[in-house]
Amino acid sequence: MICSMTGFTVQQCEAGRASLHLELRSVNSRFLDLVLRIGDELRQFEPLVREALSARLTRGKVECRLNLQVDGGGEAQLSPNPALLEQLRQAQAAVRAQLPEAAPLSVAEVLRWPGMLAEQRVDPDTLRPQVARLLEAAIDDFVASRRREGEKLAAMIRERVAAMRALVARAAPRIPEVIADYQERLTNRLREAVATLDEERIRQEVAVFAQRVDVDEELNRLVAHLDEVERILAAGGQAGKRLDFLMQELNREANTLASKSVAGDVSAIAMEMKVLIEQMREQVQNIE
Repeated sequence: MICSMTGFTVQQCEAGRASLHLELRSVNSRFLDLVLRIGDELRQFEPLVREALSARLTRGKVECRLNLQVDGGGEAQLSPNPALLEQLRQAQAAVRAQLPEAAPLSVAEVLRWPGMLAEQRVDPDTLRPQVARLLEAAIDDFVASRRREGEKLAAMIRERVAAMRALVARAAPRIPEVIADYQERLTNRLREAVATLDEERIRQEVAVFAQRVDVDEELNRLVAHLDEVERILAAGGQAGKRLDFLMQELNREANTLASKSVAGDVSAIAMEMKVLIEQMREQVQNIE
């Protein structure tokens, strides 16, 4: 399936007295650019997160936020760690014995001491299974969202491809008529300009110029490129870069068609093609 590089998901799970919160969002990028914003208490899981994302994603600027939210409700959550409190009391007594003028620790400083509110702390090692499961669920949902967006992009591109095929079908029957009409007009001008010019030379000049304005080859290449676009969309997978190259090729053929055209309606068809190609190119930039 075709995947977009744009996606978003939020997942959450309970982990004892805390909850894990994971958010993934992505935008376009030429390569895979991972931006990890992980809480300090979960920093040890950064390699796990990076490896999991790299295994499932290939392009896009992906921002990952992983946080641990500890339940702050209940009286038990505010109980200080008795052992650490006693250690602080002894340490403060020893310091003030040597430095009597030293200010005592405030209640706020004691409560902010690392590990003082012991029951609020969650052992990161016990969170690894939950983090792994949450990460897997989040990436599954994230990839699914990118696939849904990719399906919409593919449908839009197919619509533009069908429109371009219709334009080619309009232009193809006109080319022999346009060439014949231009040959006749050019011949008449040459005869008027040079009454004594050899008829064979006139036919040669007209034939050479007719080859220059013949766009059958460009129309055939346009059809071939459109076939390839549809083949890539049907194959799915990592198609963004290949489709981007084909957009360049389609644009080159449309430009050549416009430059060779000697009829107003064919020039208008070429301009309509360029509009459709630009619309497709903008959307192709979103495809992984």
